[in-house]
Amino acid sequence: MIGRFADAVTRGIGDVTASVTDVFDPTLRLGVTGLSRAGKTVFITSLVANLIDRGRMPGFSAGDRIETAFLQPQPDDTVPRFDYEGHLAALTARDPHWPEGTRAVSELRLSLKVRPAGLLAGVRGARTVHLDIVDYPGEWLLDLGLMDKTYAEWSVRALARLESWRAEGYAAEMAGVDGTAKLDEPRAQALARAYTAALQTARTAGAYDLTPGRFLLPGDLEGSPVLTFAPLPEGPAPRGSLRREMERRFEAYKAQVVRPFFRDHFARLDRQIVLLDVLGALRRGPRALEEMRAAMADILTAFRPGALGWLMQLLGARRVDRLLFAATKADHLHHTQHARLTALTEALVREARSRADFAGAQTKALSMAALRATVEEMRHHDGEELPVVRGRLLTPDGAAGRAAALYPGEMPADPSHVLGPARDGARAWLDGDYDLMEFAPAPLTLRPGEGPPHIRLDRAAEFLLADRL
Repeated sequence: MIGRFADAVTRGIGDVTASVTDVFDPTLRLGVTGLSRAGKTVFITSLVANLIDRGRMPGFSAGDRIETAFLQPQPDDTVPRFDYEGHLAALTARDPHWPEGTRAVSELRLSLKVRPAGLLAGVRGARTVHLDIVDYPGEWLLDLGLMDKTYAEWSVRALARLESWRAEGYAAEMAGVDGTAKLDEPRAQALARAYTAALQTARTAGAYDLTPGRFLLPGDLEGSPVLTFAPLPEGPAPRGSLRREMERRFEAYKAQVVRPFFRDHFARLDRQIVLLDVLGALRRGPRALEEMRAAMADILTAFRPGALGWLMQLLGARRVDRLLFAATKADHLHHTQHARLTALTEALVREARSRADFAGAQTKALSMAALRATVEEMRHHDGEELPVVRGRLLTPDGAAGRAAALYPGEMPADPSHVLGPARDGARAWLDGDYDLMEFAPAPLTLRPGEGPPHIRLDRAAEFLLADRL
């Protein structure tokens, strides 16, 4: 308790210092997260490129008041820099490819010189607003649910989830293990590796609520003792035993990894976007869709959403006051189905949005594509016109394959037609699977002043940034 109080005091001092700086050069901290393959890296790269060259941002009302936008050194010297230049080069190469996804926290500062609007437009000159973008894996968010659990409680839930997802490799490794026996480090390492492999198997099958999140994306902690533990059945834990050491490392993980992550990153965010691969969950089936819904409801508790009073703002306290849920890969559907994808996303995160709205935050859900990889067509098939998208299919090794035109089927007109079966535990969709494919990025030819092509990226920027510019 004393340690938590000290953390809060330290954070408060840092925030007050930041608020003094903000009087002269206001800073907006935008958190970008989402579970694996949601498109965080592409979103940040395209957002920055389109804020620098705003020719494709008609829905961003502050765009015409931005005189210039340029990258500057980030304020946090201990956080890796987001590799904007490398990711943009991958997307705009002659033979483009998707950049490597988020594996750790990174940050980027984009400074915007903005002309004032309204009555002050003719009196004041342009001011500088810093946009600090913080990129972090959504898998790490799920760890915040561990803070109020004991090792025994977590073990029971973790083992049950692996069994329900038929990730049986860990059960075989655990067979014959005596938790009361003296700690054997090679045995502990083997259990941790087997548990990590089982988590990866469950994730491939469609599971989202997988903890600890660092086992899937360890970052610079890979191989450390704080990541060398695994769940064991409940039983005695004598001093020096395997179970006692597993419990100790579990508690160390919470204290040395989860709590500092919350303190150093979440407590300093102003705005947040959560990217969701809703189409990927649909393709994996009802259980994956229900897992995503439940995970979003749990994740929201980490954001501390809501409005702050003017005094708390003056003292430098921060709270997420705008939260955007964005279904990515809208370019995998014809635009005639985008409204249905948005409606499904809104229904999927309704519980999470309700909590945020109650706390005083503004929330929004939309469907978007940060980088458009397809073009739309109408194809004649069996006597009817079908709305299709055409692009280069993505091969299993990540390269661009053959060109194809895809009609993925009708998105549900009523979201309850898929959310209902998902909640009820259906194993498959009654009307067949959704035929959704992955596309490689298309070759780009960008004209001067234009960023990469997108779908509704400008609307996302409008909600997240425009009022502060």
